Amino acid sequence: MSARNPGTKLDLEWISKVRVNTHAILKRAQHIQGQKIPKKQWQAAWLLKAVTCIDLTTLAGDDTPSNVHRLCLKAIQPIRSDLLKEMDMHNKGVTTGAVCVYPSRVADAVKSLKAANSSLPVASVATGFPAGQTPLETRLQEVRLAVADGASEIDIVINRTLAITGRWEAMYDEIRQFREACGDAHMKTILAIGELGTFTNVYKASLVAMMAGSDFIKTSTGKESVNATYPVAIVMVRAIRDYFLCTGHKVGFKPAGGIRTAQESLVWLILIKEELGNDWLCPLLFRLGASSLLADIERQIYHHVTGQYADYHELPMA
Repeated sequence: MSARNPGTKLDLEWISKVRVNTHAILKRAQHIQGQKIPKKQWQAAWLLKAVTCIDLTTLAGDDTPSNVHRLCLKAIQPIRSDLLKEMDMHNKGVTTGAVCVYPSRVADAVKSLKAANSSLPVASVATGFPAGQTPLETRLQEVRLAVADGASEIDIVINRTLAITGRWEAMYDEIRQFREACGDAHMKTILAIGELGTFTNVYKASLVAMMAGSDFIKTSTGKESVNATYPVAIVMVRAIRDYFLCTGHKVGFKPAGGIRTAQESLVWLILIKEELGNDWLCPLLFRLGASSLLADIERQIYHHVTGQYADYHELPMA
């Protein structure tokens, strides 16, 4: 991944001045959704790009070593090899960006990837996911345990209460402690945007998370009633851009929750390209948090290669 974000001091003056123009954000989101989607081989190339940015995720109560093992194998070989061969992409090392699991399943994922001789990163959600309402020491310990088991990326959740009530110093301090607990692991900070109330709050929370040393900011846990939306994404990526212009440090972006279709993944890539530029169009700085998206992308690639749509049982399960 990219060089770790060292973070900066909390700049309360910058945060206090934040105002977000809701009308302009909604208009921009509408424009991006109305953009022309690439067709034919260009679309296939963009879809493969999207695959390499997926954090292939399972966060179910009934996760077992065997379904985590299957997830890992799918992450290593996300698209059927005969389809990649037809596109002359079979030797280009197309994998997903990472696999993402609960802390208790990290060891299973690490073991499966090691057995397959893969260096794919394992990401783990932590810090009382999804609500973030457990005691601070418990949340910190969860991060340490996931790192000890081999997770190289940690998706933390903020304490939304602190953001909603504007206690930015307390939120900054908590995230700094999570940053320390992550050690060498990269830290993705989940803002749970559906629970923050306003675009201004989302922008402020994004800034605080980056100042505290987050390597990525992520929209949602996927468990809220509102998850990744384009207007909120624009607010977050503009905070990323402003932070970069101010500090010279590039922070990544991860939309998650409710992203299910190949078409949507293309809109996300267009949004990143237009708002942040080509530098961000790579797994080092852009991830899509998804569990069912890959199946639809593979169906579209199957259609591109064969001219027909596959039944889901014809494609290996994600």
